[in-house]
Amino acid sequence: MRDRSGVNRMSDDTLLIDDDDRYSRLRLIAWWDQRKLRRAKVLVVGAGALGNEVLKNLALLGIGTAYIVDFDHIEESNLTRSVLFRHRDCGRPKAEVAAEAITDMNPDTSVKPLMANIITDVGLGLFREVDVVIGCLDNREARLWVNRQCWKIGTPWIDGGIQEINGVVKVFAPPDSACYECAMTENDYRLINLRYSCPLLRQEDLQAGKVPTAPTIASMIGGLQVQEALKLIHGMAVETGGAMIYNGISNQVYKTTFQRLDDCLSHESYPEPIALPISASENTAEQLFEAVRQQTQESGTMQLALERDLVVKVDCKQCQTSQTIMRPIQKVSIDQAIGPECKQTSKADLEHSVVAGSEMAHHKLSELGIPPFDIVRVETSKGENVYLLDADRDTAMKV
Repeated sequence: MRDRSGVNRMSDDTLLIDDDDRYSRLRLIAWWDQRKLRRAKVLVVGAGALGNEVLKNLALLGIGTAYIVDFDHIEESNLTRSVLFRHRDCGRPKAEVAAEAITDMNPDTSVKPLMANIITDVGLGLFREVDVVIGCLDNREARLWVNRQCWKIGTPWIDGGIQEINGVVKVFAPPDSACYECAMTENDYRLINLRYSCPLLRQEDLQAGKVPTAPTIASMIGGLQVQEALKLIHGMAVETGGAMIYNGISNQVYKTTFQRLDDCLSHESYPEPIALPISASENTAEQLFEAVRQQTQESGTMQLALERDLVVKVDCKQCQTSQTIMRPIQKVSIDQAIGPECKQTSKADLEHSVVAGSEMAHHKLSELGIPPFDIVRVETSKGENVYLLDADRDTAMKV
């Protein structure tokens, strides 16, 4: 007979291995619960070398659902470090190809690829619905964003970084542990601020080169990330608020614990959001305000906070031109800020909030830089509440 763990046992308690069960060897681990893995949802941010290894391991474990976020395309240079990609895949989106590969590897894992920028295109609602976020990123700005998003809704996340044959794994569990920003140095902030040294400068405009890595370190760090996720999903003890660093030259591993900063800007936690039948792509800010009025019976002034700075327009006094942009600053290039005749940088008109009754309130939420299934902050005379754009749930979550 088969016990609750799925392992076959004879009446004399002799253990039998069911070779028809894909997970039979895994079930032999005393604490293993395949049902927890089958129910688990994991958000993987980045589908490069590290993301490939993470996704491969999640598929082998039989994780229930994986969401893959990456906006990049496969290049020839990716083929030496990315186990899921083939030469025929060059030019295709990384997230899409990775999803196909792990579906082929294990059809038990449902996959949703999102060719998207994690900062501008992914709503906070998705962060809230998953059990753990695994970061396979190559820049501080995206890591800081993921950290703050996870802290708002209390989802643990595991950061990984690789360079040459060295690597690091960091586990963060809001709200009690130290977080990624707690460990940031002045140099980290300086490099992130460089991104904003010009009002309009996309991240890709700053990339002078790529970080060199070997496939071996991607395998090791990706494996450690998934192993920590495995423990979190099973409810096991995990060391959080610190880092495990591996030096590939000396084969030395050491740990460090970060000090939790009470005044850290990332430690903002949202209350339980109120779900509203509002869609970012279908409804305007004014319609959001009306839904809030009906929910709160509040009739006073309302204001919607924009978490992503919105570039409304750029003005060039010398050329006497004005160009409407209406995009988050992360999606605006320096080319769009150059005057057509003077070739000088124009002034960017940035917006950080939208007031009910204003001209901006008649724009759809997506036009204000708000992604689907986001959680938004609305301030009224009685205080501030957070609202989930629940009409986008199926679009964001369905695989």
